[in-house]
Amino acid sequence: MRVSAKGEYAILAVLDLALRRGQTLVPIQDIAERQAIPQRYLEQVLLSLKRAGLLGSRRGSSGGYHLTRPAEQISVGDVLRAVDGAQSPLEAQRRARGRNGGETFDLGELWDEISKAVSEVVDRITFGELAERVRARRSAARPMYHI
Repeated sequence: MRVSAKGEYAILAVLDLALRRGQTLVPIQDIAERQAIPQRYLEQVLLSLKRAGLLGSRRGSSGGYHLTRPAEQISVGDVLRAVDGAQSPLEAQRRARGRNGGETFDLGELWDEISKAVSEVVDRITFGELAERVRARRSAARPMYHI
């Protein structure tokens, strides 16, 4: 499985929004800065997510982006499919045949099984869950008492 740069940036951007669900609109500049994503590229990524119905936006000085549904209802698979197409990168790259000692083997069934397993994982993990993992890691890293 390969995740494109666009897919990775999309995951980071949606996670950023999921972590700020109390804010109604998050400016693109803030997301780009926090996630170290070039703003011009991030604009394209967010537009793909908006077209897919995962994000909403408002223009202007007080504008920004927001999730259109709760983070618990958006899966990593939803985001990857929105930016990379209906099946990519969830579909393993298929090579028509592999050769071994003069015999030819069709590996299509193996790639299909791998693709199915990857799809199950990315469809199961939601941004609500990812946001909770980040929050838990952050709170575990903070000392309980400040000296």
